[in-house]
Amino acid sequence: MELDEILNSLKSGKITVPNARKLLSLYSLEKIEDFAKIDTGRKYRRGIPEVIFAEQKQLSETKKIIQRVLKKSNSILVSRLKKNDYNKILEFSKKSKLKTEIGKNSTSILIYKKPLKKNKGKVGILTAGTSDIGVAEEARLMCEAMNCQCISSYDVGVAGLHRVIPVLKEFIKKEVDSIIVVAGMEGALATLVSSSVNVPVIGVPTSVGYGYGEKGIAALASMLQSCSLGLAVVNIDNGIGAGAMAASIANRINMKRTKH
Repeated sequence: MELDEILNSLKSGKITVPNARKLLSLYSLEKIEDFAKIDTGRKYRRGIPEVIFAEQKQLSETKKIIQRVLKKSNSILVSRLKKNDYNKILEFSKKSKLKTEIGKNSTSILIYKKPLKKNKGKVGILTAGTSDIGVAEEARLMCEAMNCQCISSYDVGVAGLHRVIPVLKEFIKKEVDSIIVVAGMEGALATLVSSSVNVPVIGVPTSVGYGYGEKGIAALASMLQSCSLGLAVVNIDNGIGAGAMAASIANRINMKRTKH
């Protein structure tokens, strides 16, 4: 039974509460052979779509998960595909008559059946440098999978501080609900942005950087030590997590705004 059928059957008295609970439980968790358990109810429960972390998966496993999830959902985000599998998944999606959206400098792909409605919250996305774009694009794809509008501006780091001011003015003018800041090296951009705007900021330290505090360690430490309030920080290179958090905040704000 589809989710709507279960709820309507419960409302009309055709099934009992225990039966509905059992059916909903089955609806929310599906086993794919012996390698995956899919949380198909996450989109309904949390507004967050299924994400495949494909870096260590076989191509055949990734394809099976995509097929199963899209039987009950409109979209799925495939994160960090192996380079050899990237074009194969694009071709697989095309043959399956699925639509795709890709990210610049990224091997993540957003796959969907019907056009995504970008009519909910607004998220601003910044990167300190061009080397941070891949992680920022993962965050953008996640936000768009959650029906958010994204306004992106890249290469506006503190090495040229004047670059970020016009961007923040644009974000404020367009009333973004949250901002993602992606930065490597010392990660100072997150503090600067957080101290300049009146919306929640999610900092994403990246593994861009070398020397003392290399591989994102300095950026992570700097963001965690920030004295600017209103800044939350995710793990190194975690664009997916940042996108989910920023979109959740933005959609929640937009929902309250719509009610009023």
